[in-house]
Amino acid sequence: MEIFRAMGEYEYEQVVFCHDENSGLKAIIAIHDTTLGPALGGCRMWNYATEEEAIIDALRLARGMTYKNAAAGLNLGGGKSVIIGDPKKDKTEELFRAFGRCVQSLNGRYITAEDVGTTVADMDIIHEETDYVTGISPAFGSSGNPSPVTAYGVYKGMKAAALKAFGTDSLHGLTIAVQGVGNVSYHLMKHLHEEGAKLIVTDIYEENVGRAVRDFGAKAVGVEEIYQVDADIFSPNALGGIINDETIPLLKAKVIAGAANNQLKEERHGDLLMEKGIIYAPDFVINAGGVINVADELNGYNRERAMKKVELIYDNILKVFEISDRDGIPHYKAANRMAEERIAKVSKSRQTFLRDSKNILNHLKHRG
Repeated sequence: MEIFRAMGEYEYEQVVFCHDENSGLKAIIAIHDTTLGPALGGCRMWNYATEEEAIIDALRLARGMTYKNAAAGLNLGGGKSVIIGDPKKDKTEELFRAFGRCVQSLNGRYITAEDVGTTVADMDIIHEETDYVTGISPAFGSSGNPSPVTAYGVYKGMKAAALKAFGTDSLHGLTIAVQGVGNVSYHLMKHLHEEGAKLIVTDIYEENVGRAVRDFGAKAVGVEEIYQVDADIFSPNALGGIINDETIPLLKAKVIAGAANNQLKEERHGDLLMEKGIIYAPDFVINAGGVINVADELNGYNRERAMKKVELIYDNILKVFEISDRDGIPHYKAANRMAEERIAKVSKSRQTFLRDSKNILNHLKHRG
């Protein structure tokens, strides 16, 4: 691939290739934008088919983190890292320590965290080589597993979307179709069940579905059936790209609100949702609870403070809808605009500060 053309097209700042012969480490760190602060984003370990596929994934995810962190009101930029390898077979202490040294070499421009294929235990090993890591064990004064916090943020954002669609943010009595019943989704369903929502669930793993049926009285349906069930809210919590040409005509729900990343297969599918009158809670806004939680570690983790910030996802989702109504644009574009406006304001303020500082220094240099 033409890496510099790809970086220039979406204004990436830096891409770092990390290699260690002894451990077999092959990793890529992508830093998209540090206008708001150092780049924070997780470390994903995946058995990519090609190195190009890994690079593309790192670039895509890093840019997404810029928007997620900006929209969440964090003073952090966007970055992401990927380690090429099978997380079930290729993990070693040597590999993660080598990766930690690579992170350390960036001197704080990039801060890593847990992601798909990595765990808190992996972050603890990385922490042996660098302080620029979050999501480590609570024994180190960290926050531990971010899934319950991510779920709580999605729950709050779903209530805001319900307010927009139904005139009330109460989920009591609403039918919610939940796609994917993993760790985040399980905690989300606990909130929904406690509020009196009716749950319809699906997952590729039968044991996950069975747990939801047993613990929350959910109704189970097939993987392909979930799109067309009679539901008020569709909550995607598994794969990305599931809002597409095939699924949109099937949807009966008035709201889409879930934890999955990159829910729109293409941006134009967000336009189709607007045409169909479906309220869409943009994924990088509603699922920001996890990154808000680990970002609080940078100030010395305080759970009460972190949870108060996560509750602001409710207000952020409402702000997206306000921008959408104000500018007459789909919800996904409104979310992008909200993030871009914040970055632009900070960038302008920084440029003004640098200009004024230079003028003052010049004045002091030439006076008298």
